[in-house]
Amino acid sequence: MSSISRHKRSDQPEKIKERQEVYDIPERFEIIGGIRYDFLSSPKYAHQKILTNFHLAFHDGCAKEGETLLAPLDVHFDEENIVQPDVIYISAENLGIIRDGYVFGVPDLLVEILSESTGKRDKTIKKDLYERFGVPEYWLADPVYRTVDQFVLEEGGYRLAATLTEEDRLVSRTIPCLSVDLGGIFPEDSRQ
Repeated sequence: MSSISRHKRSDQPEKIKERQEVYDIPERFEIIGGIRYDFLSSPKYAHQKILTNFHLAFHDGCAKEGETLLAPLDVHFDEENIVQPDVIYISAENLGIIRDGYVFGVPDLLVEILSESTGKRDKTIKKDLYERFGVPEYWLADPVYRTVDQFVLEEGGYRLAATLTEEDRLVSRTIPCLSVDLGGIFPEDSRQ
């Protein structure tokens, strides 16, 4: 054998075997009424910026009063209803619903940020689900129109308490520590 065949040539790149487990991306889906709904794409910049800003606002106002969690995290209402809301707020008195790394029960407030792929479901199927399971307050943030619809559970059903713009302050009807200046929620630039 020549010395070239026994030794690696310096002009050839070293081959690295890929490890499948490192590159696998876990499936993201929700189950509503026993039906699986896949997430078709990752969120866009505006969605993630709004999510980040909501998290900061919730943390600033309510960090000592409860727990603010972000998607992806499963909320198990029952075996046929497992969802991943964008923002999950659980008051200190209700923290017992967090078990084994997931949420099993009804959070105090949920926020969904509308997107092209999930907006219709957020406005209809998920809104009905949250109402049926008794989530006290539900917010729908619209990045295009820069509004937030605030739904509050009253007498077993959601009532639209307010539709607010980025010029308004959203004050939670059910969580005393939570008041959000919506001007700081929506992105200011055009990277949407």
